[in-house]
Amino acid sequence: MKEIIIDNNQLDKRLDSFLKGYLPNASGGFIYKMLRKKNITLNDKKAQGTEKLKLGDSIKIFFADETLEKFMGKESGAFEQAISFDYKKLGVEVIYEDSNIVLLSKPAGLLTQKAQPMDISLNDYLIEYLIDTGAITKKSLETYKPSVCNRLDRNTSGLVICAKSLAGARCMNSLLKDRNLDKYYRTIVEGKLSESFTLKGYLTKDEKKNKVDITSKPINSDSDYIETEYVPLEYLSDRNLTVLEVKLITGKPHQIRAHLSSIGHPIIGDIKYGGHKIAGLNYQLLHSYRIKFPNDLPEEFMYLAGKEYISKLPTAFEKVLGKG
Repeated sequence: MKEIIIDNNQLDKRLDSFLKGYLPNASGGFIYKMLRKKNITLNDKKAQGTEKLKLGDSIKIFFADETLEKFMGKESGAFEQAISFDYKKLGVEVIYEDSNIVLLSKPAGLLTQKAQPMDISLNDYLIEYLIDTGAITKKSLETYKPSVCNRLDRNTSGLVICAKSLAGARCMNSLLKDRNLDKYYRTIVEGKLSESFTLKGYLTKDEKKNKVDITSKPINSDSDYIETEYVPLEYLSDRNLTVLEVKLITGKPHQIRAHLSSIGHPIIGDIKYGGHKIAGLNYQLLHSYRIKFPNDLPEEFMYLAGKEYISKLPTAFEKVLGKG
């Protein structure tokens, strides 16, 4: 028998939703059957699955150990796969941390989340870091797994928001969904841009090419409306390059890269979207530079109201700017 006591990171979840996450290899039908048969109970009583979990609730699962491990995904070894990397050597920087969130700065070349099971990602760094600092335990990962809240392309560097708690995940995901969190990027583009501007259009992804197209009107039902603001910061006349600060109004994959390319100013190093190769640089020079929290936040998160956090420019920028 396995007993789980509900804490803040499961609070207010529906019982069936929690069980589907806890037993990922079990079908929904199987879970409801176990509830009906009282092989899974809530506070020692029969449950429907629709109940909202409260602090201190007791969930008991009356499975044989091998059956429980099978439905948790442990029997394949994937659930507790040994970490064969030193997270401290990934080049990630912790910019800010509290009991609910962590702001990490990721280097170019590191995935935000796994694409393949054996990939090493920023999410892996997050888990190892939190275990190492005592913020979580391996056992606590069975019921709640901290995770990144937004994603950057593999070769885009800079700030990524991560949730340590369920409350943090809910708040950050809501801010991102409602576009209430200001996200600013730094980049260097080809050509001269001298005035601030807001680009508007539609983005359509070509899955086969892993590339997006920007058009003034939607191509099909999959076309997403996008807006991108930019402010020129410096013009490098000797190389005909412009340093920009870019604000994402909407946030779609490859949005900044494709939008700037669509007006004839691709990001340097971004071969996929028309940029030219720069000596010593084999990827797009795009950095998630700063984020600013809104003044209006839930009471639990008012300590973040109006706060701004910055990830310093990587050395690749300094070299192009002639400051490194």
